[in-house]
Amino acid sequence: MINRSYCPCCLQYMIKLCLHLKSQQYNIIRWHLFVIFLLCNCIDFCISNKLYSSSTYYASAAAAAAAAATGLASSSTISVTAVSAFEPDFVIPLENVTVAQGRDATFTCVVNNLGGHRVSGDSTPARVAWIKADAKAILAIHEHVITNNDRLSVTHNDYNTWTLNIRNVKMEDAGKYMCQVNTDPMKMQTAMLEVVIPPDIINEETSGDMMVPEGGSAKLVCRARGHPKPKITWRREDGREIIARNGAHQKTKALAVEGEMLTLSKVTRSEMGAYMCIASNGVPPSVSKRMKLQVHFHPLVQVPNQLVGAPVLTDVTLICNVEASPKAINYWQRENGEMIIAGERYVLTEKEVNMYAVEMILHIKRLQSTDFGGYKCISKNSIGDTEGTIRLYEMERPGKKTHRDEDLNEVTKNEIVLKENRHEDSARNQNGRLYKERGSDAGIYGSYASHTPTKQWELVKLITMSTLIALLTSTRNLFLLLLPLSSTNDSNQRSNNDRERRKTKSHLNINAS
Repeated sequence: MINRSYCPCCLQYMIKLCLHLKSQQYNIIRWHLFVIFLLCNCIDFCISNKLYSSSTYYASAAAAAAAAATGLASSSTISVTAVSAFEPDFVIPLENVTVAQGRDATFTCVVNNLGGHRVSGDSTPARVAWIKADAKAILAIHEHVITNNDRLSVTHNDYNTWTLNIRNVKMEDAGKYMCQVNTDPMKMQTAMLEVVIPPDIINEETSGDMMVPEGGSAKLVCRARGHPKPKITWRREDGREIIARNGAHQKTKALAVEGEMLTLSKVTRSEMGAYMCIASNGVPPSVSKRMKLQVHFHPLVQVPNQLVGAPVLTDVTLICNVEASPKAINYWQRENGEMIIAGERYVLTEKEVNMYAVEMILHIKRLQSTDFGGYKCISKNSIGDTEGTIRLYEMERPGKKTHRDEDLNEVTKNEIVLKENRHEDSARNQNGRLYKERGSDAGIYGSYASHTPTKQWELVKLITMSTLIALLTSTRNLFLLLLPLSSTNDSNQRSNNDRERRKTKSHLNINAS
């Protein structure tokens, strides 16, 4: 099988060989060889390249054969006719190009069989031209740029590839481009250049920060340019849902809303915050703009604990939660109207919760008796003011309460001991024993011997009181014991006196008689 690039040379060589055979005996051989060669070459050509019709090739081959048989054609004429049978063709299609504005674009055109082809009726070889099809403007022929555009250039690899380069592409460069070969008829292929532009937000037509009263409406607008036309998407910066109200009781929530305009009706304080307008068209990078929505409302104070207790000489913290917009002035006050100023014992702080809420904190160190009472947390802004009240009361120390419980237990024990001693003393007094055993005091002292040194002063006081109570009890018992004896002597004395008076009276009566 003879390849396509070798066929023209073989054809030319065989034609010349046949023309030089002049003898009569070789005429038949010459003709048969030539016909066989043409048929083989034609079959090979049709199999290897389907872009050319066999009729054209057969016509050229038949003309060459006729010229060879008659001996009228010269070798040079037959050579030109044979080579011209292979017309230029495009190896690969011209591809569409999409490029961002400001970058470079490239079109590549690959043409085979262009080197030896001559244009019909002209001795010049065929050329490749670049044309802007929609503007019908010739840009370049072969490697020469003929348009007045220094951003265009053409390169050729000296074989079959032509490349059109467009530097720093602009929007006006977009359109249809044509790679053309000046054959008869003309051959061409086309491709599109699409110039894309990243999105850009138009600040002059886009909303900025906005302030509305609570319960009012807000319309946020965002417009952008670019190619293709950008799509606008709204989102909240904190990731919360956007609330859209369509009627009195109809509302929808969504994380993202599309469209150039975002309408918010019956706005509440929870919708306050930053909203993001995002423009994208598939060409990186996407762009965004931040819009802050402020909702104004009357201050609101919430007190989580209105009654707070603490012991003296301890630290205590009072808290108020405040919501206000615009930002409020917050301060603390005593119930008598005295404003609390930050100092050594008073620490005033504010902790921001969100755009409109803060936590007021009053920290009082080393509580004194004068610190107990009512406290007010007051919030004021341009719309109004409000206040919350906290009452601080005194509590007993946990340690002191424990001590008192222990002391009460000890006093109870002492009372039981005293009662036992009292019963013993009474029994002894009834038996005529008028003294108090010292062992009872020793028992009292022994009961306190195990206490810790930190309680010594309290124990001394308790012991002293116990001793006094024991002495008073002994004295009372002694007094009660002596009281019946004195009353008995008095009664005896009175009876004796009565007897003496009766005796005297009887003697007087006897004498008188």
